[in-house]
Amino acid sequence: MARGPLLIVWWSMTGGTEQLAGAARDAAARAAAEAGADGEALEVLLLRADRARPEQVLEASGYLFCTPENLGSMSGMLKDFFDRSYYAALDRINGRPYASIVCAGSDGQGAARQIDRIATGWRLRRVSEPLIVCTHAQTPEAILAPKRIPPEDLERAGQVGGGLAAGLSMGLW
Repeated sequence: MARGPLLIVWWSMTGGTEQLAGAARDAAARAAAEAGADGEALEVLLLRADRARPEQVLEASGYLFCTPENLGSMSGMLKDFFDRSYYAALDRINGRPYASIVCAGSDGQGAARQIDRIATGWRLRRVSEPLIVCTHAQTPEAILAPKRIPPEDLERAGQVGGGLAAGLSMGLW
């Protein structure tokens, strides 16, 4: 089977997670182009969680899951994506690599743990620690306000996406 794309699935209500997923995608595309200079470059597919389908999970070679922290958990839309895709992919994607990015108002650990539990059920291989970017939004106004992610955090998201794409392109996993 030909190598499938790196699938980045994200959800965002206030723009923070969208910015992080975009930075990861941009760095992944650069890494894939560099690694694929002598042949076919890895495709990087960025999809909002409500548009991602089980078929795309099955076709992908690796995954990056990006979510805001909502009430100490992953977003409902990312959970919906997993609900729609889980059984279609169960025992069909074992061993594939994944990473996660959480845009959190507090600690983000609950969302990261939920993603890890689902990935464990899928028998995926975590290739980096979850990246948790804390916005410190704690009031209703701050939580609902549009987010602007600092360049250093966008760079960290890029490192996650770029590293995942480079590893896939080089056949490390």
